[in-house]
Amino acid sequence: MPIAEPSKRLQQIPPYMFQELERRIAEKKAAGIDVISLGIGDPDQPTYPYIVEAMQKAVADPSTHQYPSNRGREEFRQAFADFYDRRFGVQIDAADEVIPTIGAKECIYNLCNAFLDPGDVALASDPGYPVYTGGPLLHGATAELLPLLPEKGFAPDLAAIPAESLAKAKMMFINYPNNPTGAIVPEGFFEEVVAFAREHEILIVHDNAYSETTYDGYVAPSFLATPGAKEVGVEVFSLSKGYNMTGWRVAAILGNADAIQSYWRLKTNVDSGLYEALQLAGVAALEGPPEPLAEQNATYTRRRDLVVAALGAIGVNVTAPKGTIYIWAPVPEGHTSTSFAETVLEEAAVVVSPGSMYGPSGEGFFRISLTAPDDRIEEAVERMRAHLS
Repeated sequence: MPIAEPSKRLQQIPPYMFQELERRIAEKKAAGIDVISLGIGDPDQPTYPYIVEAMQKAVADPSTHQYPSNRGREEFRQAFADFYDRRFGVQIDAADEVIPTIGAKECIYNLCNAFLDPGDVALASDPGYPVYTGGPLLHGATAELLPLLPEKGFAPDLAAIPAESLAKAKMMFINYPNNPTGAIVPEGFFEEVVAFAREHEILIVHDNAYSETTYDGYVAPSFLATPGAKEVGVEVFSLSKGYNMTGWRVAAILGNADAIQSYWRLKTNVDSGLYEALQLAGVAALEGPPEPLAEQNATYTRRRDLVVAALGAIGVNVTAPKGTIYIWAPVPEGHTSTSFAETVLEEAAVVVSPGSMYGPSGEGFFRISLTAPDDRIEEAVERMRAHLS
C-alpha cells in the first residue's frame, strides 16, 4: 500500500471539474494557441477601487496583523446586518446570526462537516455547484440529486423525493439566482421550501452568490426574507461575483442562530478565522456606493445580449437569463455536453463548461461565462460559428 494512499472518501469523488479545464488551457497556451476561456465564472473586471483602498489601509494597520476571531469583527457583522436590513428587509442579530467565512465554498463544505454524519443524506440540486455533492461525500454522507425541472422554472419537485431519502435527509442546498442555469427563484418556491423543511426537519442552506448580479429590473430576494426561513435555514452570502472579489475569499453565513453556533464551534477547530483586513474590505464593499455595481451589471447585460443573439444566429436558441453571469444553452444536435466542449476547445480554442459537469441533469447543455471582454466574447462565438456551421 502506498504511504500516501488517498482515503476511500477522497477516491470516490472525481477531481474538481475546473482543475482539468485549467490544465488543458495551460497546455494549449504553452503551445502558443490563443485560447478564449468562457468556462470558469471568474469576473474579468477588477475589484472596485474603494474596496482596494480600504484593504490597503487595513493592511497597514498593525492591529489587523494578529489572529482574528472566528466570530468576526463587530463592524463586519454589523455591516452585514445593516446590509441585509437595507437590501432585503431582513433583520439580522449581529451578535448571534452572522459570522464571516473564508468564501462560500469553504462554508458549504464545512456545513457538511458540522451537520452530516456517515449515512445521512444531503439533498442537492441537479445541475448544481459540485460542492453540494462533493461536500457530503467527503463526510461519509450521501447526496440525493434533485433534478431542476425547466417546466417548474428550474425548481425541484420536492414531492418526488423518495421517502427513504427523506427519512435520512439532514440538509438541503438551494441556489437562486441559479448556477449554472441562470434561473431566478420561481414564485412561491422559497415558501414551499420552508414548509418542507419544517415537515421533515431539514436544515436549508441557500447559497446566495448572485443576488447582486441581475438584469432587466429584476431584484433577487434573500431566502431569509421568507416568513419562517430563519427557523429552518441559513444563507451564505459571497462578495465574490457582485464585487469582483473571487480571489479575496470573503463571505458570511447568516440566519438560524443555533446552526451558526454549531458552524462557529466547528470553525474554531479547523481554522483561525478570516484575516481582519479582509473583513474591513468587506465592510467597505457592503457600505459602498451603488454605481459601480450598476455599471458592472450593465456590462454583463450587454454581454448576455451579445451571446444570446450570436448563439441564436447559429441555431442555438436560449432564453436571456435575469441573473448570474452565465448562459445555459442546449448543445447542437449530434453532440453530448462533453463532446461539444471538446470540439470547441480542440477546433476553435474556446473553453465552455459541459453541462454534465454539474450533474446528470446537465447533460445536453453547456455553460458560457460572461467573464471576458466584449471583443473576446464576440470572437469566441464567431469561432464557434465557423467550426459548427
